[in-house]
Amino acid sequence: MTIRRSAAAVGAVALGLFALSACTKPTPLATVTVGKTSVHTEAACYNNGQPLKQADFTKCLNSTPSETVDVSSGDTVHVGVDPAIADKGWVVVVDQQGASGRLTSTYHTFSPDLVNQFFTDSSTGQQKTKVTLTIVENSSAQSYQGVWHFALQLKG
Repeated sequence: MTIRRSAAAVGAVALGLFALSACTKPTPLATVTVGKTSVHTEAACYNNGQPLKQADFTKCLNSTPSETVDVSSGDTVHVGVDPAIADKGWVVVVDQQGASGRLTSTYHTFSPDLVNQFFTDSSTGQQKTKVTLTIVENSSAQSYQGVWHFALQLKG
């Protein structure tokens, strides 16, 4: 293969990769901050701002968080979302129980008392060591556009 053909092949591959990367839009980010530690993640499920199918939404709710943050008793938990999420509205769910009403701001704070409740099993009163904090983008009661998961790990 000549140098000219090699250069043309490399150029074609590079152009193809560039074209493909231009088509992929990253999902909006969500962030959880505890003390000086912040973790962020892209959506576990996201349909470019369009409603998720019910089956996809249900599957997504049960997916495993990709990010974990340590929480001590008495910590405040701050949750932040991209403005694209806030514009449609969002809720926070902890272990599939509602933890907030519908929010339209880009930021929400949970007090230490409420955070401590996250780690208490409501049916048994036992303390849990890990919970899943889920952010759900919802433009209406039955329309869900995205799901983000975080694991909160209780430090001893």
